[in-house]
Amino acid sequence: MIETLQESVQRLASLDREVLAIAWLSLRVSVLAVLIGTVIGVPLGALVAVLRFRGRDWLVGLLNACMGLPPVIVGLLVYLLLSRSGPLGPLGLLFTPSAMVAAQSVLVTPLIAALTRQIVADADAHLGEQLRSLRLPPWRRAGVLIFDVRFSLVTALLAAFGRAVSEIGAVLVVGGNIDGYTRTMTTAISLETQKGDLALALSLGLVLIGLVLAVNALATLLRAYAVRAYG
Repeated sequence: MIETLQESVQRLASLDREVLAIAWLSLRVSVLAVLIGTVIGVPLGALVAVLRFRGRDWLVGLLNACMGLPPVIVGLLVYLLLSRSGPLGPLGLLFTPSAMVAAQSVLVTPLIAALTRQIVADADAHLGEQLRSLRLPPWRRAGVLIFDVRFSLVTALLAAFGRAVSEIGAVLVVGGNIDGYTRTMTTAISLETQKGDLALALSLGLVLIGLVLAVNALATLLRAYAVRAYG
């Protein structure tokens, strides 16, 4: 264990190219997925929070349920869409980083939408009457509330990023874990552990743990800043 730890630390200290390439791909895929999830999930969650329509409770329940979507199921669904016999097969995206981005986007979008809905609904309970008295349309009210709770939304997005970067099921199914092309930190850790290259697996594990801790620390700092600045 000590020798493995020493070798893994040496890999990190020497900026091992393989470790950096795998970590960079993981970051790129996860960040793009969260950006796509943000563009879709934040407006969707905010509108669900401010609108009142038949079936709204069912939609809220569906969003909350989708927060716990199993990654392997998401990967399987995306695989079926992107396979040669699937509707998107001609695009040739299966076993590419784009397929991994698509799978992680499907995974994090419901999470972002559900968290946004709850955060915006809490803000709407305090500011909703005032905004409605101004006769603002729903999309304008949603925009004002999104701006008002922007720091809380950032922490939600960081939580979504943490889930994306640390999951293995979806990216393994649609990415194929191809060396130098679709191998992320989580899939590489699994493979290298099975192969016996524990130093590389531990190096990637340390990077992943450090990244998750950094994301959580950033979320805590943002929350503390929001409390100080806005009470």
